[in-house]
Amino acid sequence: MLGTIQTGKIIDQNKDAYYVQIDGITYELKKQEITQEQVPEVGDKIRGFIYDNKNHDREMTQFLPFSQPDQYGWGKVTDVRFGLGVFIDIGLPDKDVVLSMDDLPLDKERWPRKDDRLLVRIETDEKDRIWTKLADENIFEQLAAHFPNNMNNKNVFGTVYSSRQIGAFVITNDYYLAFVHSSQMARPLRLGEQFKGRVIGISQYGRLNLSSLPRAFEEIDDDAQMILMSLRRKADKTLAFYDKSDASEIKNYFGISKSAFKRALGHLLKANYISEDKAAGTITLINDPEQKDE
Repeated sequence: MLGTIQTGKIIDQNKDAYYVQIDGITYELKKQEITQEQVPEVGDKIRGFIYDNKNHDREMTQFLPFSQPDQYGWGKVTDVRFGLGVFIDIGLPDKDVVLSMDDLPLDKERWPRKDDRLLVRIETDEKDRIWTKLADENIFEQLAAHFPNNMNNKNVFGTVYSSRQIGAFVITNDYYLAFVHSSQMARPLRLGEQFKGRVIGISQYGRLNLSSLPRAFEEIDDDAQMILMSLRRKADKTLAFYDKSDASEIKNYFGISKSAFKRALGHLLKANYISEDKAAGTITLINDPEQKDE
């Protein structure tokens, strides 16, 4: 019965709460958690969600949780206990509900962390304990929206709903289904992790293929970015600087040391974004990473 919406009879009240009886069991209903328009009185029937709070006291509330036995809702992870599972806030005033470790990845590196989010419903076991249960693939397929054409290279924000060795299954904020292969991660993405990814294609299963790796230009340090910006401003995309340029001229123009300039230049040359003409003493932008990634 716990973890469900039930109707009971108010048998008593004080200044803070009503006491509601259902099948001989009394539940406390705090007056501040009443949402119905009509003020109830002793003897009235009243309906609410019943549960045991964090102190194991029986309570009723009209603040209905996001997740119910027949309703999935997004809950936020509030705590992680490796011998038990993770605690999830599903909207109850004074109780977070556990998602059992049996429903979590074997690799604890892929477990959710605090503030990650999970799509769950609730379930009550034979001992009257309330647990959360993860939405499965079928639920996400029912929720999924069709993504538009021309998504390639677009940034999307999403939440991991399944984390496996092969990669992470994701639903975006626009409810597009997506997948991130393990080769497109700097580290394994956690179950419940929210992240920004980039669309790199469409899978044979009709999902967006994502990468969580940064674009090449995002990996360039600030000094290299500044050199690129200076090159972009030139009509011919060329600057009269190279690795043998005078240190004072480099300092006056870029505001950085010659060693920092040479290091940034090396990164840009290695990435094939610029060319260097030592005879002319110039560098030229030949492959602008921002234009490539638009």
